[in-house]
Amino acid sequence: MARKLKRSYRFALRSSFFIALFSIPTLGILLHIFFELNWWILLWFALFCFVFCFFILQYRVENFIYKRVKDIYDEVSLLESTSFQRQPVTTDMATLKREVEKFATDKKLEIETLKIRENYRKEFLGNVSHELKTPLFTVQGYILTLLDGAMDDENIRKKYLKRASKGVERLIYIVKDLDMITKLEVGDLNLEKEEFDIVELVGNVFELLEMKAAKQDITLAFDMVYDKPIMVYADRERIQQVVTNLIVNSIKYGREEGTTEVSIENLVKNKVLVRVTDNGEGIEAENIPRLFERFYRIDKSGSRKEGGSGLGLSIVKHIIEAHDEKIYVESEYGVGSEFSFTLEKAKEIA
Repeated sequence: MARKLKRSYRFALRSSFFIALFSIPTLGILLHIFFELNWWILLWFALFCFVFCFFILQYRVENFIYKRVKDIYDEVSLLESTSFQRQPVTTDMATLKREVEKFATDKKLEIETLKIRENYRKEFLGNVSHELKTPLFTVQGYILTLLDGAMDDENIRKKYLKRASKGVERLIYIVKDLDMITKLEVGDLNLEKEEFDIVELVGNVFELLEMKAAKQDITLAFDMVYDKPIMVYADRERIQQVVTNLIVNSIKYGREEGTTEVSIENLVKNKVLVRVTDNGEGIEAENIPRLFERFYRIDKSGSRKEGGSGLGLSIVKHIIEAHDEKIYVESEYGVGSEFSFTLEKAKEIA
């Protein structure tokens, strides 16, 4: 099957044909009036006229369209200087239309992305200021009260200094989490991977959070008895932070006399799946996609039942992704939630 000619060539061929077709009768009449009619001269002239017109039209149309389209690109900045490459000139209007539509679509997406980032930046700054101003104002209030004369009372002085100290600790906690998440996002946090027993690590976290869970009357437990260790290869300290944050969240949003259960499942492809399941408040479906955003609040009123930096789940996600692993969340409002993540198994020694 013959290759289909470019539209620009077809345009030039047709135009040349019409010019030659018009020129033959005109020349024939002139030859008949002033000279003896010579059909060979007429045919040669028609052929020459056709070929000459074809090349002139093709050259002129290509340059005419190319130069003006390039001027349009330059003026509306659809092409970056780095992306404009020298390539064969085309006058195919369909191709030009597709290119312009593609650049316009890319710019539209870029603008929409910038708007989303701008909204995210505003929301992030608002959340940071909200998180920082509460402990700052608390510390300031206690210090001003002491300076106004309460410092003379030893009991009040000691109580207010302890409360101010807790406010400072909260500030330090937030700043440390911000520093960590920044390092995780830019890839500046080095992971010190080693082989360890994930069952033992979870058990240690249970012991650390036992009193916190007891205040809420929440039971921390495994889904079954793990008689043998399950060895994984990861950064032990960071994974302990992941498990701690997930269990703390399950306690914070759990219901009284509830349960937080951890299960460890062997998967194919040398992976282990760790699940943290609770029967607490649960999460509404519209909030799940934004759970791992920094400072994102499910409670729109802005209140918290307990302190925290608001960065826990975001840090969890970045730590897991730094290990090249995945984290998942499933939740039903009023029923409970399940967070799970994968880890690499330690290599077995033959």
